[in-house]
Amino acid sequence: MSLTMAILMLVGMWLSVAAAMLWGVLRIVRRHSHHLPQQTTAKPQPVRRARRHAGVH
Repeated sequence: MSLTMAILMLVGMWLSVAAAMLWGVLRIVRRHSHHLPQQTTAKPQPVRRARRHAGVH
């Protein structure tokens, strides 16, 4: 086996392992994605006005 063929086989094996790991991670994420809480819109807070002291002099 030549050096070029060995390097190509190593790269091919690395790509196949990386693809298998990516497929597994995406499969797990897709399976568990429905457990995330639903985002709800927050109720608008009423505007609070600053309290002023009575100007008694």
